[in-house]
Amino acid sequence: MSGSNLAFLLRPKWIAFHVLVFGSIALMIWLAFWQLDRLAARRDFNDLVTEQIDLPPAPLERLLAEAGDDLDSIEWRQALVTGTYLPDQILWFNRSQDGLAGDNVLSALRADGDGSDLTVVVNRGFVPLGFESPAPPAAEVQLLTRVRLPQERQRGGLTDADTEGEQLTEVRRIDLNRLSAQLPGELAPVYLDLIDAIPAPGPNDPTPVPPPTLDEGPHLSYAAQWMIFAVCVLIGWVLAVRRSIRSRRRAAVTAEASAPTSSDSDQPAAVEPANSTTGTDVPSRH
Repeated sequence: MSGSNLAFLLRPKWIAFHVLVFGSIALMIWLAFWQLDRLAARRDFNDLVTEQIDLPPAPLERLLAEAGDDLDSIEWRQALVTGTYLPDQILWFNRSQDGLAGDNVLSALRADGDGSDLTVVVNRGFVPLGFESPAPPAAEVQLLTRVRLPQERQRGGLTDADTEGEQLTEVRRIDLNRLSAQLPGELAPVYLDLIDAIPAPGPNDPTPVPPPTLDEGPHLSYAAQWMIFAVCVLIGWVLAVRRSIRSRRRAAVTAEASAPTSSDSDQPAAVEPANSTTGTDVPSRH
């Protein structure tokens, strides 16, 4: 088909259609690569956690001294700490574990040691909704834990108390800066997920929080889906253009077939014979 017959593709409604189609394709391709970036980040996270967990446990105070200001370097490390729990506990609400909704129970631990004034927040584990949160042991405990970094309230996030300085019994996040006002001693800049303890936790104690699931998630399949969607949209655009071209071609052929030809319009009108109007007798030939 000649270029003049494709001129309809440059009409305003077709231009809007092209923009919509190729804009959608560009967005879908971007989303596919975004999912691939998330997959790469997930793989890096899995490698980091695996590497940290595989390292032998070390005393918490030594890990903190070695990390200095680089607390990211010790997250997910297994830490050993000995001390005594303080009686008060805080509920980290809106948590879930094993398909159940509930709370995590936070308790402050005063670490033992010569001249140590260290207090550390321990996430003792999960309690389903409807169950009482048992008090921490009163005796000295030896803990095997997992180092975690604290969370902070982001702009626009809800606060954990209506007024500053209010004693917290429930929190939305483990904000150690916020908790330090109500805890004695020097608060450790990390909190700990309990793994095991001596004495061992009882059947009514909170269930320890498991380590993160180290899989790749759905990111690769999502990326493939976005690519498939982009190809489908492109195929749909091609089919729409081809159908419109065929429709216009058939309309042009029909119009040419129904129009009068030039030979028919140039043909002279028929002239009747003279004898049919004058009545003159024509002599017969013998």
